[in-house]
Amino acid sequence: MANDLPYNFGGLPKQYSAYRNAKIIILPVPFDKSSSWIKGSDKGPCAIINASLNMELYDIETNSEVYRKGIHTARAVTAGSPQAMAVKVQDKVSAFLEDNKFVTVLGGEHTVSLGTIRAHADFFENISILHLDAHSDMRDSYEGNKYSHACIMAKVKEFTEHIVSVGIRSSDSSELKNINRQNTFYASSIHHSTDWIKKVVKKLSHNVYISMDLDVFDASIMPSTGTPEPGGLGWYDVLDLLESVSKNKNIVGFDVVELCPSKSNPAPDFLAAKLIYKLLSLRFAKLSFRTK
Repeated sequence: MANDLPYNFGGLPKQYSAYRNAKIIILPVPFDKSSSWIKGSDKGPCAIINASLNMELYDIETNSEVYRKGIHTARAVTAGSPQAMAVKVQDKVSAFLEDNKFVTVLGGEHTVSLGTIRAHADFFENISILHLDAHSDMRDSYEGNKYSHACIMAKVKEFTEHIVSVGIRSSDSSELKNINRQNTFYASSIHHSTDWIKKVVKKLSHNVYISMDLDVFDASIMPSTGTPEPGGLGWYDVLDLLESVSKNKNIVGFDVVELCPSKSNPAPDFLAAKLIYKLLSLRFAKLSFRTK
């Protein structure tokens, strides 16, 4: 993915995509170094932005057109190592936050979340991380790499303990010591619960950062991930959760990661693009952006 894209998220004209006019920043991070099964998440940001050109910009549920807030697609962050990438992303996101922008990061493997979560945790007080994923991602190390995508939440746990994980249905026994079961909502339990969303929201602090691995969705609607798992959440399961979080908390930023696009099936690319636009619509239909 080139640093200079020939298009921007939503295909917006300069009036709504220029940096000076934009409240929202889309930051692509096409990074895939540690994927342990299906490679290709580095192509995810480009596929999402390409799919977004086909979206309707009016959102029915919120009766809004969030693009009018301005959505600027920034130059992609590239790096050779996960450590360098995390530092670059943190620096970029921190600068955007200081400029009073709302940041959405597009991965890339889940490791790209480390820098942006750290930037938000430094900038906002009383912050919690809402982690939507099929996997716990709480390994101390995977295949000798502490910066593997399988370790992202263990790394985040080093600087913030307030992590609420939703949709989990795959873990290794070595992760159990790092998992807070009181803050973990397994997909199997969600399936049998009618009030799981209320319980999730209650666990969150006022300021919420959302890190969303697309494999939180069931593989029937999101097959294009590096590690697809059966038994995931549906489209409206996730939207209902995001709507409730938006109504009751202050969403300060989010990332969407782990799309491995397939040329034969562009539907998951569009799902990811629509999800991003939907969450932005929910976020900005409720409030103007607030800092600390």
